[in-house]
Amino acid sequence: MQQNQQTILITGAAGFIGGHLAHVLAGRTEIRLILSDDFDRADKTENWSDLEGVTRIPRTELIERLNAQEVCPHWVIHLGARTDTTEFDYSIHEALNLNFSKQIWTYCANRQIPLIYASSAATYGNGEHGYADDVSLLPNLKPLNPYGLSKHQFDCWAMEQSNFQPPHWYGLKFFNVYGFRESHKGRMASMVYHGFQQIRARGVVRLFKSHRAGIADGEQRRDFIYVKDVVRVIDWLMGCSAPSGIYNLGTGQARSFNDLIRAVFRALELPPRIEYFDMPADLRDTYQYFTEAPMEKLRAAGYPYECYSLEEGVGDYVRHHLLPAADRG
Repeated sequence: MQQNQQTILITGAAGFIGGHLAHVLAGRTEIRLILSDDFDRADKTENWSDLEGVTRIPRTELIERLNAQEVCPHWVIHLGARTDTTEFDYSIHEALNLNFSKQIWTYCANRQIPLIYASSAATYGNGEHGYADDVSLLPNLKPLNPYGLSKHQFDCWAMEQSNFQPPHWYGLKFFNVYGFRESHKGRMASMVYHGFQQIRARGVVRLFKSHRAGIADGEQRRDFIYVKDVVRVIDWLMGCSAPSGIYNLGTGQARSFNDLIRAVFRALELPPRIEYFDMPADLRDTYQYFTEAPMEKLRAAGYPYECYSLEEGVGDYVRHHLLPAADRG
């Protein structure tokens, strides 16, 4: 190892955000990477296979090898999770999102290793208590699905560990992240990805109808954030002295799904064509019609960068990543 080289462990490193972060950090000579995930999934191979000089550890072996001190990271970036919001078997989320995260936290607290972990805007549920990342509001939050519940329960558990913490730690409540390296997510990939595929196949995009009075079809609004901004925040946190705690990670501006799809058509230089269909009945009670991330807390901690606008982020994703990949394939 080079003198003064930092070792960084990324869990979920074969996934969407983890794969991005790994590629950003891999080019830096002062960093050595340890990647952990399920590397047997063929649909994730392109997210990590071109990275050289990294150590890969299967997720099922990670805790044992950390405790045996086979690897000794200076930072842990814990992005690994079961992210399927339509998976209603809570035991799956409990094992991967709650209990495994507790093991990661315990390791970092015992070894005094800084930790960044992925939380989620799904913890806010219907947003009846707003979306402020004020930890005093945590007891009031009511997630709508087992995924959001597992993330919320870990946030609550982390806040209870006032006498047993990593030296610096940050829980990031990701809002709707989109960008390249997400194709393996299937139906959980962003509507930018699915919209692009539908336009290429049929020239039209299908969106859920609204089943809520006062909200027009396609006017369900989310805080969509480009994956490049998410990775930039993580990178910044590793080099700053922001107060430990839970932070929102979005753009601070909710936009409609209609806006999102119009941006895809615009990037393709095509007129928008959108159709609406009934939302599946089993999703209607667990669907978030609005999310928006107040970002004052991260700004107050010193974060200096502006996010991509929806049009900028979608345009970059479509023109520089989705189109070239489609033309190759």
